[in-house]
Amino acid sequence: MGMTMTQKILAAHAGLKRVKAGQFIEAALDIVLANDITGPPAIKEFEKMGTKCVFDANKVVLVPDHFTPNKDIKAAEQCKILRSFAADREIAHYFEVGEMGIEHALLPEKGLVVAGDAVIGADSHTCTYGALGAFATGIGSTDMAAGMATGKAWFKVPAAIRFKLVGRPGKWVSGKDVILHIIGMIGVDGALYKSMEFMGPGLKHLSMDDRLSMANMAIEAGAKNGIFAVDEQTRAYMKAHRCKSKTLKKRIRVYEPDADAVYERSIRIDLSEIRPTVAFPHLPENTRTIDEVGDVRIDQVVIGSCTNGRYEDMKTAAKILKGRKVAKGVRCLIFPGTQRIYLDCIRDGFAEIFVKAGAVLSTPTCGPCLGGHSGILAAGERAISTTNRNFVGRMGHVDSEVYLASPAVAAASAVKGIIANPEEL
Repeated sequence: MGMTMTQKILAAHAGLKRVKAGQFIEAALDIVLANDITGPPAIKEFEKMGTKCVFDANKVVLVPDHFTPNKDIKAAEQCKILRSFAADREIAHYFEVGEMGIEHALLPEKGLVVAGDAVIGADSHTCTYGALGAFATGIGSTDMAAGMATGKAWFKVPAAIRFKLVGRPGKWVSGKDVILHIIGMIGVDGALYKSMEFMGPGLKHLSMDDRLSMANMAIEAGAKNGIFAVDEQTRAYMKAHRCKSKTLKKRIRVYEPDADAVYERSIRIDLSEIRPTVAFPHLPENTRTIDEVGDVRIDQVVIGSCTNGRYEDMKTAAKILKGRKVAKGVRCLIFPGTQRIYLDCIRDGFAEIFVKAGAVLSTPTCGPCLGGHSGILAAGERAISTTNRNFVGRMGHVDSEVYLASPAVAAASAVKGIIANPEEL
């Protein structure tokens, strides 16, 4: 009986020839990640252990990105805990204001995660790195503390669902539309504690930014992780974003599924049939195509986050906003995922397009995604956002509403003042 991509990575990191779904294993870790919300409680637990040093100062990554730049005294104290811990333990990869980014945009950009890695992060969207052919999953702060101390973690090997991608997506259809379509199809618990494994001939028509967006939202279907087959695009991306650290040498390991790998379910997705898709409140599974949306007026547009704050997302938004104006009464907030992407926006003229359109271009931050800062909604307000969750009160007041969409739909909506089809501009 063969193994899936995820099972092969876990077997290798557990020092086993093979593993099977449901088996409990202890696996060595390549990267252990935390942010300014989850890091401080993990550090508290770490210190309770009496351990002085982390298992490897080059493999622990700390990124204050949720409430940064510090929005208040409590946020400042949280970041201070991370900053002090990083200095005291000589953590090599600590990224704050000035060199920071949204963690799940920053690590791939810096080459800190590559194919074949096993990664845990005290953030549910750590599954983003599956786009690179890595096993990556979110964990709690206590497991984060143990990971920092030992460089190991316990896992139950997940069963898997195979997604065979065929066809080519239409002009305004992106990876965000594809993953919203899938979540709408299988539900928010449709892949509960399973590995979502993406492969097939349609893969070549999805950019790395598309794949990162899709892997990012695997958790919204309840998955343990999402992972993509490694192809030439993946290899080219890793080559272009080779880790420049002198202390962390990354080795690419490509794991392909066996021909007789066991999948609980196999789902064929024809990319050519997918329409721009919107998730209505208050769950990512509550999806409708752009043709089914109706007249939904909005107060705020958010373009950015660990889901859609990458270069292609900025480029799409700029293409739609160029020469146009944000509708009166609508606030349009744009958050590049990293400092490098911010500079790209300036270099390629996107920043000027955004400002002239009446949008606000912000420093990289998770802020509005979780109702942290920089875009909190009041009662009765509606936002269309390229973020990943639209739970009750996710971006502010419990009586506000969040609609999830791609950068193309979000930018078109900013212009029209209602949720809009970019094809109709």
